[in-house]
Amino acid sequence: MQVSGREQVCRLRRRGEVRQCGNLARLTACLALAGAALATARAQSANPSSAQNPFYGSVTVRQVTDEPLRLSLDDAIQMGLRNNLGLKEAENAERAIHAEQLEALQQFLPTIRLTGDSGYYQHNLAALGFGPGVVANFAKVFPGKNFNFPLITHDTLTEGTLHYDQILFSGPVIAGWKAAGAATRAQHFSTNTARGDVVQDVADAYLHCIAAQSEVNNARAQEKADMVEWTHAHEAHEAGIMANLDELRPRVQYQAQVQARIAAENEAQKELILLKREIGVDPGQNVILTDKAPYGYLATQTPEDVRALAYRNRNDYRNLQNQVVELKAVHSAYRSQRWPTLSFSGNYGVMDIGGIGSHGTFAAIGTLSVPIFREGRLRGDIDASQAQLEAVEAQLADLRVKIDQQVRTALLDVDASRKLVDVARSNVELASRELSDETERVEAGVDNTLPLVEAQASVAAAQSYLIESLYQYGLSKLAVARAAGVLETQYRDYLGR
Repeated sequence: MQVSGREQVCRLRRRGEVRQCGNLARLTACLALAGAALATARAQSANPSSAQNPFYGSVTVRQVTDEPLRLSLDDAIQMGLRNNLGLKEAENAERAIHAEQLEALQQFLPTIRLTGDSGYYQHNLAALGFGPGVVANFAKVFPGKNFNFPLITHDTLTEGTLHYDQILFSGPVIAGWKAAGAATRAQHFSTNTARGDVVQDVADAYLHCIAAQSEVNNARAQEKADMVEWTHAHEAHEAGIMANLDELRPRVQYQAQVQARIAAENEAQKELILLKREIGVDPGQNVILTDKAPYGYLATQTPEDVRALAYRNRNDYRNLQNQVVELKAVHSAYRSQRWPTLSFSGNYGVMDIGGIGSHGTFAAIGTLSVPIFREGRLRGDIDASQAQLEAVEAQLADLRVKIDQQVRTALLDVDASRKLVDVARSNVELASRELSDETERVEAGVDNTLPLVEAQASVAAAQSYLIESLYQYGLSKLAVARAAGVLETQYRDYLGR
């Protein structure tokens, strides 16, 4: 699994490579190793794109302006819900399913059409059976009558007809309407699931940006402190009261911190670009995050309580429930193909031939269609739909267990990450006390600069670990809200803002 450069720095610091360097050569080698790891991470880590996952993209609606965009977490989430590409695709799919439902509704409604035409026609009476022989026979029946008329005639025909068609009863049509309704509801819950994905992805990206900015602030503060220590060591070396090696150690530490600050700034800018891509902001827009790292203990929740909440609110669970209803209706539609179908059709028309009006024409037709034998096709459709239904029912049963698993896992992560935050806070306090003591010892001439450099590295590592712990704690609380199906409406409460 690929990790970001910021995470690589955190891991290197947590392992304690810098603190373990007991001399200048080992310290330099460790710094070179850290730089190589950062370069490898940057080379191997590919920014996620909308081509891989549409939720990483958006429709850009805010172009670059000179005014910085002040962005809170709520603002970012709302912009994501309006502009995120993955959500727009889900909404378009829901509209397409709704259109199919309207098409299914039309099967219950009458179809009324009005047709009209006018044309000039030429008729060959001989070709229609009125040849000279037929005319001669008519002349024998009606003696004295003149039956001498041309066999090629012309006329102008104008007509208008109103057509009416309606299905009165059809088992497949009724079941198809039920299936369309269930499919529409299932897609609605799928869209709501996509909204949850957007909230989670945007909140994750926002928290990641906060953590990255905290790393930048920490790196700048450490760089400033290391600069002060190096300046003091340099002045002491120039005054002849400090060895060259003791002056080199804080200098190398300072330059290593400069590298860490540059890497942290670069990583923070890349994280901001990813956030802007998800919410529809131009990547070149200057953004200022107004929310700080949210921190607050999550109230104790039992797996049973969260699981019951999830069964009521999880959109993916309700989506599968409606898929079961849909497939049951489809199965019923196939089974009802053996039933008769009753329909009605009719029309009324008016004709005008050669300018001479005629009486209107009409037809009223009732049709009863009874299938006699299509057993092979019918049984195939029924068996296939039954197999699909059983597959989705199995997925629904599995999802119930999966929800329980996700709830329990999320609660465990919350408990563990909360404890890690407490430990990280304690480590920062202890490392700061250690640095203060070592600074006093070096200033008093009791010790050389090596323990001081190690103490500075310990503080930097402890601060980075605290930032990472806070970030992971925020993610774990969001995971609980997502597992319970209430992320979109209650993410503020779970973050403890």
